[in-house]
Amino acid sequence: MNAFIQDCIKANKQIYEYIHTHMSSTDIKTTGNIGFGGDDSLTIDLKAESIFINHLNKYGNIFSEESGYISSNKKINIIIDPIDGSDNLASNLPYYGTSVALEENNKIIAAVICNLATGIISYKTKDSGIEKLELKTLKPINNFKIENSKFGIFERAYTHPKLCQKLFNKNIKYRSLGAIALSLCDARNYKFVLFHGSLRQFDIAAGVFMCEELNLYQNDEFLIVAKSIYDFNLIKDTINKL
Repeated sequence: MNAFIQDCIKANKQIYEYIHTHMSSTDIKTTGNIGFGGDDSLTIDLKAESIFINHLNKYGNIFSEESGYISSNKKINIIIDPIDGSDNLASNLPYYGTSVALEENNKIIAAVICNLATGIISYKTKDSGIEKLELKTLKPINNFKIENSKFGIFERAYTHPKLCQKLFNKNIKYRSLGAIALSLCDARNYKFVLFHGSLRQFDIAAGVFMCEELNLYQNDEFLIVAKSIYDFNLIKDTINKL
């Protein structure tokens, strides 16, 4: 397990250094290749995926948003979103990253999520809680608890104006940041994290694993995570009354 986490860190460090020292306008252009997830891949998406494959394919089969399923005839799957928040990166909006989940016997046993804008990498295994490191120095980051969260996160809020109106009517404050894995990774900092849309495994596998101690609800259309049962029920009831 430790070797897998270390190789994830190495891959993220390579991607981070490329983005912050070598990336050009060519990297944020669409390639014309429609990835497995249905989006037109950016050049940087494919470069990041290639780096992850080089570091991680020895551990198991790769399931990536860009190339789909790459079998190595192993019993372990590695679920990757090479760039979470590609549009943010392409717009120079500093909220984008990567997510990796390690799956064994249909169960996630480890996850690594990196905020490539801040250079903070978070990881968790089935035997340990969330740890955070500064990617450049690999020094631990104090993961302090935020007692009084100020707002929630509603990813893809633009896809559901009716729910936005309901939240407005209840004076529920939220942000829509554009990178679901990053938002789930830090769900403890917010009142809630709400996602609307197609729940693809490579979008949420790592993030949901990070949230397994929190209140969580998922159906075909919504994902809700909240640390407070009050906030959790408030959002869930609002959705149920749509």
